[in-house]
Amino acid sequence: MKKKQYSKSVAPDPWHSLKTYTDARIALGHTGGAIPLKEVLQFKLAFAHAKDAVYSQLDWPKLEQRLMQLAMPYLKLHSRAASRPVYLQRPDWGRSLNEDSVALLKELPAMETDIAIVLADGLSATAINQHALPLVKRLLPLLQKAKYHIAPITIVEQGRVAIGDEIGHLLHTKLVIVLIGERPGLSSPYSMGAYLTYAPQPGLTDERRNCISNIRPEGLPYEMACQKLYYLIQESLRLQLSGVDLKDNTVNLFLP
Repeated sequence: MKKKQYSKSVAPDPWHSLKTYTDARIALGHTGGAIPLKEVLQFKLAFAHAKDAVYSQLDWPKLEQRLMQLAMPYLKLHSRAASRPVYLQRPDWGRSLNEDSVALLKELPAMETDIAIVLADGLSATAINQHALPLVKRLLPLLQKAKYHIAPITIVEQGRVAIGDEIGHLLHTKLVIVLIGERPGLSSPYSMGAYLTYAPQPGLTDERRNCISNIRPEGLPYEMACQKLYYLIQESLRLQLSGVDLKDNTVNLFLP
């Protein structure tokens, strides 16, 4: 009896040409009724990278060295979540500062500022290690040229987006910008988001913020993210608002 022969080749996918435009898992092909082994292994690797990103830590020497190069004063802060497991189990504790950090900000000389920049690890400290200072390096000259008064940069461990409201309030600033590691995806474990809030104070909700997401070389490049953020900063301070009432019209800036 003749043995039945099975093909080991991977059947092509008609969407294959679209892979040029996205890192999403499309056009994987198939071997019989299964996903090719290569794609299964790549999925497991991507999942491992995403998990590693959640448990990554801020690279203090690298961040401090770059901040010194920018000649910007900075402060180290910490949320109420004392550890990563606590941070993941108690999101509310990641939204407020611990007692020592509150005391540190209250001890600063009283002064009003226009803008406060917060770097928070969020769900991917690696995103901050890689992308925060390249963006800040591009943004600071624009802010300084516009003669905005900038508060000391704050770096927060175990922080979530809303922690910027408390920091901005204690720094007496008009507007706070939070650069934070976004929730890792299977195609982008090191993506950074920027959140802007006018008149920050504890208790605000998300409709009061503007968000620019997917900041990374493979997503929204630094230069474009900087232009978008600078536009929103100018409009927010001019109109004295942020969130759903502040529209991002920067699309016109990138049209030929």
